[in-house]
Amino acid sequence: MMKKHASSFGFDRNLVLISAVVVIGAIMSILDTTIVNVALETLSRDLHVGLDNVQWVATGYLLALAVVIPLTGWMSERFGARRVWLTSVTLFVAGSVLCGLAWDLPSLIAFRVVQGLGGGMVMPVGMIMLTQTAGPQRVGRVMSIVGVPMLMGPVLGPVIGGLIVDHLSWRWIFFVNVPIGALALVMGYRWLPKVNASAHPGRLDWRGLALLSPGLGLFVFGLSETSSNGGLAATQAWLPLFAGIGLITAFVLHALRAKRPLIDVRLFKVPAFAASAATVLLFATAFFGSMLLLPLFFQVARGETALHAGLLTAPQGIGAALTMPLAGMLTDRFGGGRVAAIGIALAVLTTIPLALVSGSTDLVLVEAALFLRGVALGMSMMPSMAAAYASMERSAIPRATSALNVIQRVGGSIGTAVLAVVLSHQIVDHVPGATAGGGLESAGSIPDSARAQLADPLAQAFGGAFWWAVALTAIAIIPAIILALVGRKRADAPALAAVGAD
Repeated sequence: MMKKHASSFGFDRNLVLISAVVVIGAIMSILDTTIVNVALETLSRDLHVGLDNVQWVATGYLLALAVVIPLTGWMSERFGARRVWLTSVTLFVAGSVLCGLAWDLPSLIAFRVVQGLGGGMVMPVGMIMLTQTAGPQRVGRVMSIVGVPMLMGPVLGPVIGGLIVDHLSWRWIFFVNVPIGALALVMGYRWLPKVNASAHPGRLDWRGLALLSPGLGLFVFGLSETSSNGGLAATQAWLPLFAGIGLITAFVLHALRAKRPLIDVRLFKVPAFAASAATVLLFATAFFGSMLLLPLFFQVARGETALHAGLLTAPQGIGAALTMPLAGMLTDRFGGGRVAAIGIALAVLTTIPLALVSGSTDLVLVEAALFLRGVALGMSMMPSMAAAYASMERSAIPRATSALNVIQRVGGSIGTAVLAVVLSHQIVDHVPGATAGGGLESAGSIPDSARAQLADPLAQAFGGAFWWAVALTAIAIIPAIILALVGRKRADAPALAAVGAD
């Protein structure tokens, strides 16, 4: 057993090593998302497809993450967290190689799904090991460490993606995962704890899996189809959308009765968990959706190269990375709900300038808004998740981790699909010559000679899409305030008990 040495951050050596492994794995899976966002326009051009179709390269990956995350808790108990983590990293690396070898859009989307199935469990399994090792008194600081790669993605991903797209083939946005994955496997093999699998993990909830996985897929597919088929009135849009809702509803009813459901929906009876889940869902929808918009705004509306677009999005990630450690300590001291409520309110204020951009807006102002928005992001997502973990017993952490992560990924999938749809319609409404069902494709093919004349209409189109991000973020304030109030009551209860004892 490793000898423990407390660090200035309150961590012993064992926890520091596990944290390092989890961070490397998280960087690998999250970095890939932001790298691909920068390359969407290049993929659209090289594969000869519209941007509203090529966005499935991003959405398919996020959806695959959401589909596999519900299996995290059961598989960790059945096979052991360390073994599941190492297997997931291996599958992610294999999927990355296949993506780099893809020959057309359908094959690329299929291989992205394989990649997502591997990457989906990397972070939640790591979070299970970390939160169980740290205990509730250090969960805020642990979550701040895990959150750094999530919010550093906007710094490293776009820059790396821009360098690759501008100077190498787009295939290298996937091949770059191979050395990172190899490092993660070596570190994980050496440092992750060898915890035995549970002797009684229970049977896998096959019925729940058969309901939830296709339900999520159909729901997001229906949302995506509204951009190319004239809105929700089209059969290709509303039929899968409502079929997905029906399957998800059926899963919830099943999970309420099942002894060991795939996702334990009974956790939502815990007020802190329910408020945290609602906050994470709404904020993830706005956050991941806007992450699709930002690189496209710089490339399509401002005519920047992929590398410049990546560098221009970097201030947001820098602001988040600088804030995360402080947010973690504040979470442990005052509760995640209070920190998240303040962070989300700030996120609303700092997203409004993006919705007000024009064709002549100084990029310095945009960069300042992105930096402050990053500060807000650093105070929002991870503190709200940490508040849920602090209210859970240790034995419930695997189930809570699975539920929160699938909610986060579903929110990301919904946000990516919805804001792609909104942007497509906004471009049709504002840009002359853009056709219904081809808004994003039309914008992606604008020649440089005409871009100056269309600068204001394109900016208005992106601004309209960013207003949706503002609205979604604003709605997330409501459950965040509830989470803060619930956390305050829970914190006050021991103090009142102590006063009564005196």
